[in-house]
Amino acid sequence: MDYYQRIQNAIDFIENHLQDECGIVDIAAAACFSPFHFQRLFQAITGFSVQAYIRQRRLTEAALQLKETDASILEIALGAQYGSQEAFTRSFESWFGTTPAKYRKESPPLKLTGKMDFLSFQNRLTGELTMNKPMIHRMDKMLITGFPYHTTLADERYFSEIPRFYHDFGTNERYSHIPNKKAPAISYGISYDFQDDGRFSFLVGEEVETFVEPLRYGLINMELPAGTYAVFTVIGSVELVQNTRRYIYGVWLPAANYERADGPDFEVTDVMRSIYPHAMRMKIYIPLA
Repeated sequence: MDYYQRIQNAIDFIENHLQDECGIVDIAAAACFSPFHFQRLFQAITGFSVQAYIRQRRLTEAALQLKETDASILEIALGAQYGSQEAFTRSFESWFGTTPAKYRKESPPLKLTGKMDFLSFQNRLTGELTMNKPMIHRMDKMLITGFPYHTTLADERYFSEIPRFYHDFGTNERYSHIPNKKAPAISYGISYDFQDDGRFSFLVGEEVETFVEPLRYGLINMELPAGTYAVFTVIGSVELVQNTRRYIYGVWLPAANYERADGPDFEVTDVMRSIYPHAMRMKIYIPLA
């Protein structure tokens, strides 16, 4: 079963539970993905979050009920999983530009969100963004020492926050406290500790010969496991780096004959030959099963 069909199964699950509590763990399970990976795929393909889709679908169904039934606004609000009529009214007005009461009375045209067809995305996205094909590379384990940061998939905040992590790592000279460096001019950025709600940690560090314990200055050790990785080379702007990440999860991985393995993905930056933000030289590694 391919990625798009698996995600469509999750969409069907959402549709069958629009008026129920609908947790991301159960939704992702319907697609046979981990919650974090499912959210990353969904957002890369659609451009918005799972939670935003559910909210828009519930508001759309609520609008139809306002127009087609005599149910009270409170009943409709509770059915849409809002805790109060006031919270429902705020959300409805924020999305549609009118209140539920005004819509029921005046019926202005609204921008409604229908059930998503992920199989149509498959046809639209294939070849939409042209990128170099990755190299498939078998890698031995690597030892990394670095400084941990924390970010989230929500609203693609990690796109703006990760460059700030690198900036902090450099300007505060956190690299200077790393012992036993193996390649000082090469920086590693590792995504790990994925949470069901989309939060994750990001380690900025350098490869070392051996681990030293105990570490100081907030540094931690991390072992990158040996395994098979898809390696994407990026030479260009920070925007190209971000678009490559979108391409990997929104186009390449769903269309490739690979499953993403458990464990961290990471990026390797040639610090001495990169100029932020217009001329980055980077490789992005995705673990494959």
